[in-house]
Amino acid sequence: MMDTKIPNIKQVWGNALNEMEMNLSRANFTTWFRNTNLIKEEEGIVFLGVPNSFVRDWLNNKYHKFILKSLRDLSPNIRGVEYIVVAKDEREILQNAQEKHPLGKELPLQDLYINKEDNLNPKYTFDSIVVGPFNELAYAAAQAVYKTPGIAYNPLFIYGKTGLGKTHLLQAIGNGIKKESGDKKVFYVTSEKFFLDYVSAVQANKIYVFKDKYRKYDVFIMDDIQFLSGKKGTQEELFHLFNILTDNNKQIIFSSDKHYNHIPDIEDRLKTRFGAGMIVDIAEPDFESKVAIINSKTQGFPIKLEGGVVDFLAGNFDGSIREIEGVINIISCQAQVKNRVLDLNEVKKIIKNNEKPKKSVSVEDIVDVVADFYGIEKEYIYQKTRRKEVVKPRQIIMFILREDFKISFPTIGQKMGGRDHTTVIHSCEKIRNDMKGSPSLTQEIDRIRAIF
Repeated sequence: MMDTKIPNIKQVWGNALNEMEMNLSRANFTTWFRNTNLIKEEEGIVFLGVPNSFVRDWLNNKYHKFILKSLRDLSPNIRGVEYIVVAKDEREILQNAQEKHPLGKELPLQDLYINKEDNLNPKYTFDSIVVGPFNELAYAAAQAVYKTPGIAYNPLFIYGKTGLGKTHLLQAIGNGIKKESGDKKVFYVTSEKFFLDYVSAVQANKIYVFKDKYRKYDVFIMDDIQFLSGKKGTQEELFHLFNILTDNNKQIIFSSDKHYNHIPDIEDRLKTRFGAGMIVDIAEPDFESKVAIINSKTQGFPIKLEGGVVDFLAGNFDGSIREIEGVINIISCQAQVKNRVLDLNEVKKIIKNNEKPKKSVSVEDIVDVVADFYGIEKEYIYQKTRRKEVVKPRQIIMFILREDFKISFPTIGQKMGGRDHTTVIHSCEKIRNDMKGSPSLTQEIDRIRAIF
């Protein structure tokens, strides 16, 4: 692999801090940057150690572009910044280690608990996963693979929107297999890292090293397969790797933010192999599941959340477990600073300050997705036909437009071929009632929502 280390990275960070100190108030610089440490740089990614999750989230949300620009102005080869929470005593160890060892060489704490041999983080286990209707099928499939790798569900393909726990589940499988079968070689990699390894091998004329590296594993886990869209050379290598591993009864596990049929520019021969195993999705958690997740995430917190706050959080997030966790961390930090339980109005203010703008999706986009999902021509959606295979998708479109995007009934009717608003109301109520008695319909709608 090509050497991508940034020369004098420690000096680069020191100069970046000097620049940021000149452009920030003393209070802001002291609050957010005083206890940060440069941990390492790897392939253009700078890893910064921060004292707690509150500082991590604040830097990521408020100062990330500023930090990245400051670093890139000093070294254009820097591609990104990652923030890692490191306890005070660990920061002291790292600081001492940085003084004794050059940046980039092995440091204590095993890369903050990430195992360099397999890229697995031991904190991701099955025991720490909250199981509910939104992920129970994916959890059951993961358990089956963990118990009988290479036999049950090979390959396993898990998909769902960002922040719903796919990576946690993938790593739990790997950690479980390592614990039960110490002789099995497990390896976790993101598709982006796989792609970068392939490009580096080609550039260095060492493709044979690349092949040997990835063909030695008993369990191969690839996260975020959608990143390989359009990367034909990397897809071909994955195709050959897939064949080698499965021919030798080695377990393969993939994840994606969408069903593989909806990933553009993925070769059909790869899709065929994805579909040869078990395909399961993780949907957005329902209200009860989100309550359970929040309670799980706040276990051990010195200051608890009030029941009304828990219900409010569960009812006001669109399903991303990662976002819920981030807000919980901010609430906990503020509660500790104030040394009291935060009331609902204070929590609402925190939510408002941390809201992200919703992705812009047009009515036409939703019609296209639903029509494609049910295999009908989108023109039929707008026509005044009562054919059963058209009525259901049309009603689902109306339901999603109303529930997810809060579009008015008259506007939906107008967009759906000039229908009366009472027709829209009836359609939304029908889908809502049908979902109560039909888990399969609920799952279909969750899968459609995951595409947006």
